Amino acid sequence: KAFGTMLIRENDGKQVTGAVGIDMRETSPKYQDARVLGLQWVGASVIDIGLVATPAFYFGVAHVEADGGMMVTASHNPAEYNGFKMTRANAVPVSGDSGIQDLRALIENQDYEPEKPGEIKHVQGIPQLAAQAEFEFAGDHSIRPYKVVIDTANGMGAQFFDALLKLIDVRATKMFWILDGNFPNHEADPFKPENIKPLQEKVKEVGADLGITTDGDGDRIFFVDDKGEVIEPAILRGLLAQIALRENPGATICYDIRPGKITEDMIVEAGGKPSVTRVGHSLIKEQMKKEDAIFGGESSGHFFYKFSTGTYEGPVTVTTQILQEMTRQKSTISEIVNPLRKYAHSGEINFIVEDKEKTIEKIKAAFSDGELNELDGISISYEDFWFNVRGSNTEPKLRLNLEAVDQEEMEKNRDKLVALIESKE
Repeated sequence: KAFGTMLIRENDGKQVTGAVGIDMRETSPKYQDARVLGLQWVGASVIDIGLVATPAFYFGVAHVEADGGMMVTASHNPAEYNGFKMTRANAVPVSGDSGIQDLRALIENQDYEPEKPGEIKHVQGIPQLAAQAEFEFAGDHSIRPYKVVIDTANGMGAQFFDALLKLIDVRATKMFWILDGNFPNHEADPFKPENIKPLQEKVKEVGADLGITTDGDGDRIFFVDDKGEVIEPAILRGLLAQIALRENPGATICYDIRPGKITEDMIVEAGGKPSVTRVGHSLIKEQMKKEDAIFGGESSGHFFYKFSTGTYEGPVTVTTQILQEMTRQKSTISEIVNPLRKYAHSGEINFIVEDKEKTIEKIKAAFSDGELNELDGISISYEDFWFNVRGSNTEPKLRLNLEAVDQEEMEKNRDKLVALIESKE
C-alpha cells in the first residue's frame, strides 16, 4: 500500500501502474499475492510479469510502460530469506536515500491513498524479450564455438541463459540448472569462494574455455578462466569498460570505492572518465544516471549498462561481450586477463565490532599520513597500498578491502590492519 501510495503521489495523483515479478523461492508467491492486494487496495493497476530474473524484471517495467515495479527476491541470501527490490519507471532505483525511508514513514503513519480497487493483468514472454534486447545491445560481432560451463546455482540465471544459448553457437555444460529456492547444491552467492569451487573444478575437468556463474536472482555474474581461476570483478569491469569506450570515446564509467585499481587504470588507458561511487547497486545506478555514464561495475559482480529501457544490470550483455572479445583477440580468456592481474588483493574481510565509529576513528589516527577519502566509510591511500573500511548498515560489522602493488606489501598491511581492528585498546 505504501509503495502504491508513493507512486501515485510522485505522479501527481494520476492513475499509476505497478509491475510485479518473482524469483523461484518457495515463499515468493505468497509475498506476490499480498503485494498485489496492497497495490490494488490504493487503486494502482498491476501488471504481473511472472517468474523472472531481476535484470529482466527491470527491462519489463519499461517494456510494459509501468510507473514502477516491485520484484520479490532475496537475491543471493540463503533460502529462508525473502524481500523486495523496488524501482520507479525505467529502472530508476528506490534506495535508502531516495524512497525507502519515505515508505517507512508512510507505513508508520498508516498514510495511504484511500481504498479504490485497481485492475490486474498478466504479461508473458518478458524473460525472452529481455535476453534478446541485451544480446542485441552487445553489438553484432562474431563468437567462436567455445566450450563453456555455466553454474546458475538453481537460481534465475538459468532462465536468461536458456534464452542466450539459443542465440549463440557455444557448447554449454549446465550445472545446477533446475530452479529451486532451497538451493540444494550450494548457496547462490558467487562472492563466497566456496560457492564457486564446483564451477572451477568442472571447468578444469571438461577443458572449458570459460566458466560462468550467477547469484540467486541473476543480477550478479562471475567468471572463471580456462585455467580454473576466478577473474577478479575489477579486471572484468575494466575490460567491459574498454569495450564500451570503443563505441563511446571519452564517456564516463562508474565503479564503487572498494579497492580494484586496475579498473581505473584501464578506464584512463582507454580515454574514459573514471567516476568513483559509494557501494550499493542502487547508489551506483543513481550516480550513473546523474553523470550520464554508459557503464558501471561493482566489486560484488554487478555490471550496469545504459540501456534504452534504463540503467541496470546486463548479464546477457556481459557474457556476450566477453565471448566476443575472446574471439576478437583470438586469445584465451586467461591470456587476456593474466597481464591485468597486477595488484594483490586481500579479499573482503569482515569483523564483528562493538563500536564501529570508534574503530574507524582508531584506524584514521593510525594511518593519518595517508590520503583520506570518506565517500563511503574510509578509504586511505598510499603509494604502495590502499584500503577501504566500511560499516555494515544492518550488522555490528566492519568490512575491510585492501589492495597493494604486490603480495608481500598486501599481507604486511593487511595483518597490521587486522591486528588494529581486533585490538581492544
